[in-house]
Amino acid sequence: MSNTTTLKFGNQNVTIEAGELVGYQVSGYEFMHQKGNPGWRNVDTEMFPIIGPTNEAGFKVHTPKGHATQDQHGLLREMRYVLTESAASKAVFSKKYSANNEVPNSKYPTKSTAEKLSWPYDFEFKKIFELKDNELVITFTISGEEGMPFMLGYHPAFMLHSKTPMISVGNKEISIDEVMAVGNRALQVPDTNVISLNDEKKLQISTEGFKHFMLWTEVPNMVCIEPITFYPYAVKQQNLADGFMQLGNKPMHFKVVLKPM
Repeated sequence: MSNTTTLKFGNQNVTIEAGELVGYQVSGYEFMHQKGNPGWRNVDTEMFPIIGPTNEAGFKVHTPKGHATQDQHGLLREMRYVLTESAASKAVFSKKYSANNEVPNSKYPTKSTAEKLSWPYDFEFKKIFELKDNELVITFTISGEEGMPFMLGYHPAFMLHSKTPMISVGNKEISIDEVMAVGNRALQVPDTNVISLNDEKKLQISTEGFKHFMLWTEVPNMVCIEPITFYPYAVKQQNLADGFMQLGNKPMHFKVVLKPM
């Protein structure tokens, strides 16, 4: 059975592989970074229930239920999505986690000393893709135990087509060289829910529920424009829990809209 899902609406085409957005084409123009190209081995992923590195904290993050073993960007990306709904222009993927279940860490042992990752709360994480008129809407829905602490980040990578692309936030422009200069920490873009990638074609990224963005790349042919609820380098790794928000008694929704302009 194929793990590839395709969506179509008008001149827009989306390709999803096991919950990962690997293609978003509009009239044949590809906005997403492609696997195998220099820069990153993925195209998108989610950072949950923490954002940022944990190695200096012994891969431990404090929660009200004690310390949880987490590697960089959490354990969600080590789990597999299940396709639960599919239509011509919409697809729903889900990951379910049972409290304290140990998940193998793909970074062990070459890049991490944490062999297994775990979290002391049950949760379900849904990722919903929907093509609408001239936009792709990606919605994340989190449900689980009331009071569960978490951070959320979305980590998509975009292909760069021109030699001098710019990222704009209001009246401010940021070059790819500026992003590369920051290195692995990622460049913080605080307190905004709209950002634009100005390349051969313009793509506006707007969000709901997130508070900030961070920008990362190590190469000139792609850039990650990442909506986040918390910028992890604002605190020491030992204090990452300062960035947690809490789950309420109803599912919480976060939205990212990719809109060609």
